[in-house]
Amino acid sequence: MSQLELEDEVQDDLKRATGEFVNDNDDANKLNRILQLTGFSDPVYAEAYVTVHHYDIVLDITVINRTKETLQNLCLELATMGDLKLVERPQNYTLAPESSKQIKANIKVSSTETGVIFGNIVYETSNVLERTVVVLNDIHIDIMDYISPAVCTDAAFRTMWAEFEWENKVAVNTVIQDEKEFLNHIIKSTNMKCLTPVSALDDECGFLAANLYAKSVFGEDALVNLSVEKQADGKLSGYIRIRSKTQGIALSLGDKITLKQKGGG
Repeated sequence: MSQLELEDEVQDDLKRATGEFVNDNDDANKLNRILQLTGFSDPVYAEAYVTVHHYDIVLDITVINRTKETLQNLCLELATMGDLKLVERPQNYTLAPESSKQIKANIKVSSTETGVIFGNIVYETSNVLERTVVVLNDIHIDIMDYISPAVCTDAAFRTMWAEFEWENKVAVNTVIQDEKEFLNHIIKSTNMKCLTPVSALDDECGFLAANLYAKSVFGEDALVNLSVEKQADGKLSGYIRIRSKTQGIALSLGDKITLKQKGGG
C-alpha cells in the first residue's frame, strides 16, 4: 500500500473508533433533522441542522445570499423560550452575491421541557439605508431527545405518584381499536418503559390499565398511567395521566401524546 492509502486507512480506523462514521441509514435521520428557517422566495435562505448532545444543542445554520448584491453586517439573532440559554454572542458577517456561510450556534439546556428557539437574520445592503430583517421559522426542541425508558419498583412508583404535584390528564382519542396495540403505540411514542408485567395484560377483557416510567438525562422522573376501555362500538375510551415533579415534563409529554396517539404510525 502507498503512504497515502495507509494514511487513509488510519483515518478511517480513527473515525470508526470515535463513532464519526455514519451508516447510510443515518442519512435519513440527518435529513429529518434539517429544518428550513426561511422561505425559498426570501432574499436570504437559511436552514439548520440540529444536533442534541444531552445538555447541549448545536445548530449548524447554512445561510445563502440569493441576491446579486453583497450583504453587509449580516447577523443571525437568536432568542430562546423555556430552559434554553444561548452560549455565544452573535457575530456580523459579509456575504458576497449568491454565496453561502455556515454559522454555528450553541445552546445550553438545563431541564427537560419542550423549548423553542426563534430569531431573525438582519443585514444591510449598500443601496438601502435601513437594515432588512428576515424572520426565521421557530425551532422546537423535542422532549423525546431527553427521556429514556427506566425501571422502578411498584412501591417506588406509587410513592412518586402520591408525591408529585403536577398532573396532566389526556383523553384517549385514537383510531386504534385494540388495547394492547394502543399501549405499544404510546410506549413507542413516549420512549417509556411499561412496568406492568405482560401476564397482567394478557386477558381479553375489554379493559387495560398499565403504568409507564421514564427518566430524563437530568434525573427527573416521568410517570404515566394509561387506562383504556373498549366501547360497544369497538372504539377505545379512557385517560392517559402523566405525573412529574416539574410542570415542563407533564405538559411536554401531554402535548407529545396528544399529537401521536391518534394514528397508528
